[in-house]
Amino acid sequence: MSDKLPSHVVTPGAGPAYDHGDKFKVEKLDFFYGGFNALTDISVSIKRHAVTAFIGPSGCGKSTFLRCLNRMNDLIPGTRVEGRITLDDHDVYGSGVDPVDLRRRVGMIFQQPNPFPMSIYDNVAYGPKLHGVRKKSELDAIVEESLKRANVWKEVKDILSRGGLTLSGGQQQRLCIARVLAVEPEVLLMDEPCSAIDPTSVQKIEDLMAELKDRITIVIVTHNMQQAARVSDYTAFFLQEVAGEPAHLVEYDRTASLFTTPKDRRTEDYITGRFG
Repeated sequence: MSDKLPSHVVTPGAGPAYDHGDKFKVEKLDFFYGGFNALTDISVSIKRHAVTAFIGPSGCGKSTFLRCLNRMNDLIPGTRVEGRITLDDHDVYGSGVDPVDLRRRVGMIFQQPNPFPMSIYDNVAYGPKLHGVRKKSELDAIVEESLKRANVWKEVKDILSRGGLTLSGGQQQRLCIARVLAVEPEVLLMDEPCSAIDPTSVQKIEDLMAELKDRITIVIVTHNMQQAARVSDYTAFFLQEVAGEPAHLVEYDRTASLFTTPKDRRTEDYITGRFG
């Protein structure tokens, strides 16, 4: 296998020189929509305080697997999981686990921005209020800090009473990130967060991921190979090889290694644009 990529493929940096330790550990996971086995035999460790990218063609189960990590798929009737997912060594699907609390710890950003139909301020304050914060000075501090961390404070600090839905698409996405950050998550799941926004906001969100990963574990689904190479420390390549058959994990490695010296020919074929 050639270890030289075509010139249009962005070569990532050297990446981290140390093991971050496991935040999630997934063992022999199968996922089903009713009788359809969508994912099979997924085993992977998601490293803490790092950015992990999920790549692969459309329909290969990346987003489905992402939603397994915080049990968002529970909201879809007829779905079920076999195998084991642990968060800090605790079974995510174990008895006694509160999915609502899990989703506070493991926040999610969707492909399309989804601000609540309320003010910018109330969008960010919503979660803290649900968790019992009532003092206005505390809420003010949380809102400001969250908007700053989401790289949108300077753009909205003078219009906090304006509706969140009046913002541009890119600003709405960063508002949604601020809303998640306001409840202090340990993990941020991002399902193609840059696919529906302008290039300036893409850059701001990529910068944001680099800033946040020292405090938060980040997992991103992306179809953009250059983005995966730029922002991630680790990359997982998913593939559904035959229509109607379950998708599986082909390869997982440090991003620098996977993009420059992939171990599997199918990985090389995908990242060099031969299919997908």
